[in-house]
Amino acid sequence: MREAVRRAIKIIQRHRFVVEAEAKMGKDGVLNDVVTVADREAQEMYLRMIRENFPHYGVLAEEDELRIPGGGLYLTVDPLDGTRAYARRQSTGVGTMIALSDGREVISAYVGDALTSEVYGYRPDSERVYRLNRFEQAIRIWYEAKPLKDSYILLREDPWTYRLDARTLATQYFRGIDVEGGSIGLSFARLWKREVGAILLGPGFDTPWDSTPVQGISKKLGFVSLEVRPNGQVEMVDPLPPCSVAPREAEVLIVHRDNLAELDLAHPLFRGSQ
Repeated sequence: MREAVRRAIKIIQRHRFVVEAEAKMGKDGVLNDVVTVADREAQEMYLRMIRENFPHYGVLAEEDELRIPGGGLYLTVDPLDGTRAYARRQSTGVGTMIALSDGREVISAYVGDALTSEVYGYRPDSERVYRLNRFEQAIRIWYEAKPLKDSYILLREDPWTYRLDARTLATQYFRGIDVEGGSIGLSFARLWKREVGAILLGPGFDTPWDSTPVQGISKKLGFVSLEVRPNGQVEMVDPLPPCSVAPREAEVLIVHRDNLAELDLAHPLFRGSQ
């Protein structure tokens, strides 16, 4: 799996400055997304390696929403995470991801940064998450929570697009707001590295290829998910890895379990989010 991520990174880098993109249907059924030659080549490479090494496993891959049935275990593949950032030739926010799941837990997962060649992930039966550089030097990620007031909260959308008052949330509990699009896997990598203290996801869609790897690595490192529903109800959830594209109605705050005591979930800020 890790070698597949390495090869995908090389494919993405090879096409980086000559991006051939075409429009494709987004998750909401609107023609507002893009696919590139690098997406397709990287996915084909992943599928070749899966057929050679895991011939009995199923596959859930992003391009064409590919589904290959298997014998219980399956791999999720996001060949190019952050395609629109890639099509804009951004210098950040472009990744690639793969994960292994049985539908109940994420057995192994790897997230690659296509521009720095760093890879984050863990092997089956391991409690350790590693960050590897382009020379295969591995550093274990030890997550030690620091006070939220010393950290920024990362948003994937503009603050005013959330039902929850994100600006008040940031003022009340955090040092400030950081807004970043592009690869969701690399947004979460910033959380794993303690560059930010939490991530707030707005309503949208959960997909096997986006959600499975970040759920797996985040859970290994001790992060939890708080759903803030439209009626103001707040609940800690432990979602199963999604097996299909599913709408996400709630806003979700991802924070480390050691920081939970700093949040007053009975605060009107949360209760008045509808």
